Amino acid sequence: MIDLDGYGIALLLGMLNTLKLSVYALAIGLVLGMAGAVSKMSGFRPLRVAADGVTTLVRGIPELLFVLAVYLGSSVVINNAAAWMGYEDYIEIDAFCAGIIALSVVFGAYATEVFRGAIQAVAQGQVEAARAFGMTRPMVFRRVVLPQMWRMALPGIGNLYMVLLKNTALLSVIGVQELMRNTVSAVGFTKKPFLFYLAASFLYLFLTSVNMAGIDWLESRAERGVKRGV
Repeated sequence: MIDLDGYGIALLLGMLNTLKLSVYALAIGLVLGMAGAVSKMSGFRPLRVAADGVTTLVRGIPELLFVLAVYLGSSVVINNAAAWMGYEDYIEIDAFCAGIIALSVVFGAYATEVFRGAIQAVAQGQVEAARAFGMTRPMVFRRVVLPQMWRMALPGIGNLYMVLLKNTALLSVIGVQELMRNTVSAVGFTKKPFLFYLAASFLYLFLTSVNMAGIDWLESRAERGVKRGV
């Protein structure tokens, strides 16, 4: 890679952290999204109301504001709780972990609607047939609903992951050493904004291109054996 006035390695390390953040947030967000979708379709009304309230709240707040709220708010809550238990020292919240939590919750809120739509798209007749064969609800979900739901949800989840990957740049405001944070630091020292922002753009483009290729591969794998037009 081009040396970039000695900051080439710093940008690569920032890109690696960006990838780590996105992968960790994706893994947690998928679980949260699935839990949210199941909750919204639950027959238990309080659970549905709670899931609706959480997803509406998270999707209605700008991502940057939510990141700051999680980072600063969690610090206040944890330190107040520690003080209540008699612990006097200040507890510092790790920005990397707080960033992952914030991105995971945001991703999960949007993934909830993707999963819910995909679950509803599974033919109800197949579910009823599986129940007629004596399958329990968890077995029906695992063997009938989940494989088909995943295929239909994959394009939407892939698009959300592309947004998630770029949203990692928001974590620079809380001090996470990801690609944008390292780029801004390099600009501050070298006074060459065009060079470093252009380099960061190419690195983001590289990450998104690789991930898009991976998503396309997953979609082609999921579509195996599926008759076109069905």
